[in-house]
Amino acid sequence: MTPDNTPADRRAALQHAARPRQLPTTDQDLIRLAQHPRFPRWLQQVTATGGCAHPVHLTGSTTTHDPATGEVLHHYDTRDEPHERLLLRCRNRRAAVCPPCSRLHAGDTFHLVRAGLTGGKTVPAAVRDHPRLFVTLTAPSFGPVHRTTNDAKPCRPRRHAGRCEHGRPLACPAVHVTNDPMAGTPLCPGCYDYPAHVLWHAHAGRLWKAFTDNLYHHLATLTGRSRTGLRRTVRISYAKIAEYQRRGAVHVHAVLRLDGPDGPDAAPPPRASAGLLTEAVHSAAAAVWLFAPYSAALGEHELTWGTQLDARPLRAFDAPDALSDDAVAAYVAKYVTKSATETAAGLDHRITSRHDIQTAPVSPHTRTLMMTCWRLGGLPAYAHLRLRAWAHTLGYRGHILTKSRAYSTTYGALRAERAEHQRGGETAPGELITATEAHWRYAGSGHSLGGALLAAGIAEDLVTNREIAREELAAGGRWSDA
Repeated sequence: MTPDNTPADRRAALQHAARPRQLPTTDQDLIRLAQHPRFPRWLQQVTATGGCAHPVHLTGSTTTHDPATGEVLHHYDTRDEPHERLLLRCRNRRAAVCPPCSRLHAGDTFHLVRAGLTGGKTVPAAVRDHPRLFVTLTAPSFGPVHRTTNDAKPCRPRRHAGRCEHGRPLACPAVHVTNDPMAGTPLCPGCYDYPAHVLWHAHAGRLWKAFTDNLYHHLATLTGRSRTGLRRTVRISYAKIAEYQRRGAVHVHAVLRLDGPDGPDAAPPPRASAGLLTEAVHSAAAAVWLFAPYSAALGEHELTWGTQLDARPLRAFDAPDALSDDAVAAYVAKYVTKSATETAAGLDHRITSRHDIQTAPVSPHTRTLMMTCWRLGGLPAYAHLRLRAWAHTLGYRGHILTKSRAYSTTYGALRAERAEHQRGGETAPGELITATEAHWRYAGSGHSLGGALLAAGIAEDLVTNREIAREELAAGGRWSDA
């Protein structure tokens, strides 16, 4: 009997062969979840969140009682839930972070914008007949950049363009496709005015406010009214979205609507028209002229809108170049779900040090813009702009989508309407008035490895079910028409 073939060795070999193969970590976590006695309830919670990829975990309780008698009508406590937690949607708008919540946010955005164009959601249908424009305002040039062109045309085909003071050519005969990393980057980084780019972003909100104020003034001039008199007869309502160009500069898409003095419930004066509003938009944007705070290091920068401006009427006016209401609403809804990596807008999270900028997975052009924010944020003249806090968005401090108060409904109202629908309807007249006491505490977020896999499957199933239902409804409409 050889030393390597003893009875003990054979028993060890047989035990090793009989031992089950080690499962991957994700599979182990799936088995752990499935063996939990409250696993069906956990699946119900994940389904209720739509398969949210990063749900918020809450612990606590809520008690509903009759304030007159003190009788407890309903009590809920997370101690009866799986892992003693309640899961809620993260409501992140970015598809790269949470696809289910981004789809829900895109749907809300579509209805919010569309309601201001066609009516609905507390907005009267008569707004469809009000003068309406889809306007695009751009940032000025901070230096020549590589650009994409249609029909495979060269970027900057100049034979005798020469070179800049840094020795770089001022022409580019190359053809840049949409995904070309060179598109949007400066021909010469040394000539590009990075401080002006950042300061323009920091003052984009003031530029928009100056533009809307100018609209009233220029409409008054075009109609022969005083500014005070015009504001008594016309109200400008809008919804705008900020979109990053390939060069990292924001341009603004906005739906403008002329209402009467009482908002969407009142028609504007007969003389107000889409053509008059278009003329006022062009002159009002050209008249915006602001100045950034003076700095001994940089001097004083002038802030204006770019020369590229587009104002197109919406389809209600039957113009040949008009856009459809649904197309505009769908475009805005699609854009709000894009992440920073898709829009050259820096990062989706804030940075806390120069090291964060140096290690960020961004292009050299975007990194220089972020570093410029960090550098200017340390100057006393720009301290109030909080550029370091907004370096991850290249100095832009506004929301992606904003609207005037009278334009249409709100995200909160849409969420409340959806919650009421899920509860099965409105409160019946004469129903008992109750009071609720709630005590909640944040307990974490996200899923384990196995939970994330199951949530993704649930989200995919819900999307498939919606697509099938939509196809069935469309087919039913065709059959009924037939």
